[in-house]
Amino acid sequence: MLTDIFPFSFNLDPVTISGISLWSLALYLGFSPVSEWFILQLSRWFNFAERSLYMSQSEYEKTRKARESQNAFYAAIFSIVPFLLIGGLCNWLVEFAFDRSWSISVGIIACIGCGVYELGRRNGQNGE
Repeated sequence: MLTDIFPFSFNLDPVTISGISLWSLALYLGFSPVSEWFILQLSRWFNFAERSLYMSQSEYEKTRKARESQNAFYAAIFSIVPFLLIGGLCNWLVEFAFDRSWSISVGIIACIGCGVYELGRRNGQNGE
């Protein structure tokens, strides 16, 4: 399938992709204030970069709300990238320290632990 598109071949190992995805989800949940801050900064940068493309203020203000919403969406999507990179590093460390079979189980445990932490953190913010 992919070998028809690309002139070279590369392996997409399902265990590695699963481990990286699980670790990324765990880190995204565990460090949600960091991810929210990163989304805010990316959104501000996208809005600033798009503002520089317009010559007049009136032209910029015509579709400002729609473009800011679109930039917020793009920022939320792109905020996943650092967590994927760090998740890949965590997965590689687990595979290096233990074995490939442990990478998915430790990733699941990390997801559960970070999910419980996030629920408790949000519950504590609500004052309950």
